Amino acid sequence: MRMTELYLHVHFYVNLLKNLLACRRKYVTLQSFNQKTVKMEYLKTDIEGVYIIEPRVFKDSRGYFMETWKQAEFEAHVGKVNFVQENESQSTYGVLRGLHYQKGDASQAKLVRVVKGTVIDVAVDIRRSSPTFGKSISVELSGDNKRQLFIPRGFAHGFLVLSQEAIFTYKVDNPYAPQAEGSIRFDDPQLAIKWPIDMSKVETSDKDMRAPLLADAELFD
Repeated sequence: MRMTELYLHVHFYVNLLKNLLACRRKYVTLQSFNQKTVKMEYLKTDIEGVYIIEPRVFKDSRGYFMETWKQAEFEAHVGKVNFVQENESQSTYGVLRGLHYQKGDASQAKLVRVVKGTVIDVAVDIRRSSPTFGKSISVELSGDNKRQLFIPRGFAHGFLVLSQEAIFTYKVDNPYAPQAEGSIRFDDPQLAIKWPIDMSKVETSDKDMRAPLLADAELFD
């Protein structure tokens, strides 16, 4: 057999083997998805009712697949929440949105996540009767880690963008009600939130800069 023929034969079988292995990898990926129960992890935090949710991500050469919301699983871990609206925002590095909430009957529970980029997400307990009143939870959410944060009613919420751009999305169980808007200063010394960038680089709205301190805000009982 001449060298050219030998090369063609070897090349053919190498490509055949590669294709077989590729098919095998896809089969294993599909097997993993079909045969194993796809469950998210619901991690309790130091504040009752606030959960970090870790989705299960299936990756292969084509990309990835994951479930971002499953009502039955959510209710089994957290309880019944009737989400009625989903919102999305785009922000650039240093943008800080918060701390926001809606008052009274318009209060909102939120399920938040980041599609692209990285943020520090903060939830502050503003229920006066709560043993964790004034305490906060800070969680890094990103398009890479794909984790989510569930924040029940009775909390103020905000986030700071750490990447060049961030696309942030969240579900709520009450629609936006401008007449019920509430806010608290993000740099309130009583809250002592540790935002991880120099405050001189933070960009926020005039409205958020005029927000009252916790001691002066209209809160929840």
